[in-house]
Amino acid sequence: QVQLVESGGGLVQAGGSLRLSCAASGMIFGVERMGWYRQAPGKQREMVATVDRGENTDYADSVKGRFTISGDTAKRVVDLQMNSLTPEDTAVYYCTGDMTARDGLVIRQADYWGQGTQVIVSS
Repeated sequence: QVQLVESGGGLVQAGGSLRLSCAASGMIFGVERMGWYRQAPGKQREMVATVDRGENTDYADSVKGRFTISGDTAKRVVDLQMNSLTPEDTAVYYCTGDMTARDGLVIRQADYWGQGTQVIVSS
């Protein structure tokens, strides 16, 4: 079974920094893309940043210049360095991977998700 495990969330004051890490494990045959999404209370889940196997990155406009994603799809790991945090960054952050993996009795390409890690930025 595929697992994505996040770490690094917590409470930080506005202007501070946090680093999130994620590692995927299981019967994984290939990774197209890994990244981070977030969901704030009462809001829809939104993309924060992604990196693909060609090391191409994509960022939400709201985090450009403040967040940096780094990852190694071959090693199934992805980090998110978050600087200059604001209260608007408060959310549960989810690691995700577009991967081909064994899921039960079948092998399929799908988006797999971690359970999330809470980030709280106080003003």
